[in-house]
Amino acid sequence: MDPSATVKPARLTRSLLGRSRQGALATLMPESGDPYCSLVNVGSMPDGSPVLLISRLAIHTRNILNDPRVSLMLDERAPGDPLEGARIMLAGTAEETQGDDAGLARRRYLAAHPSAEDFAGFKDFSFFKIVPKGVHLVAGFGRIVDLEPRDFLTDLSGAEALVEAEPDIVAHMNADHMDTMNLYAVKLLGASEGAWRCTGCDPEGLDLQDDGRTLRLDFPQRIVTPAALRQALKALADRAKALPSP
Repeated sequence: MDPSATVKPARLTRSLLGRSRQGALATLMPESGDPYCSLVNVGSMPDGSPVLLISRLAIHTRNILNDPRVSLMLDERAPGDPLEGARIMLAGTAEETQGDDAGLARRRYLAAHPSAEDFAGFKDFSFFKIVPKGVHLVAGFGRIVDLEPRDFLTDLSGAEALVEAEPDIVAHMNADHMDTMNLYAVKLLGASEGAWRCTGCDPEGLDLQDDGRTLRLDFPQRIVTPAALRQALKALADRAKALPSP
């Protein structure tokens, strides 16, 4: 992270939650209480809560079923010294998703990890959501902040129509507007060109992905309806087109 950059802790935390695809999961061993750490793939719910697809055969899943308290470390995965990049330690409880949450978790996780579709059908695999209790953000030397869930989770109140329309929005963007997403990535976010696709949207921003690369496009203002989203995306595209090529 650029040490001269202005850090907005809540926005940076939301960005890491939206674009992180792997993390270190810490659980507690049943008898000893010793910490157990494992590498997991990560997705996110519309409010930013992390989602895992894990097997009951795995030690970390057995630990969670005994004691749901977990910690999840996510980092920027930036080139160079990893300790210079931003990272968060999220503490919370892991719970197996049920009902509508299960379908939502499945859809958003597989949008981020399409190759996991086969595993999602295995009987021993389930989607778990981590309900955050707090975040410890390290955004570089001397930039350390503790945040409550209300500070960093995306407010979904009044945005029910947007959340419901998200699958159609994502499908439409990926079918008809791949060039626009590449424009967002290159002109607005400073990335190199690629096969950028949309993996999700919420009132605060749009998630983009190209193989192993992920980006978060923040909206200038909070969006709660599909109509407002269309207007915002058009305005962002117009702004990107007006910028000179990098």
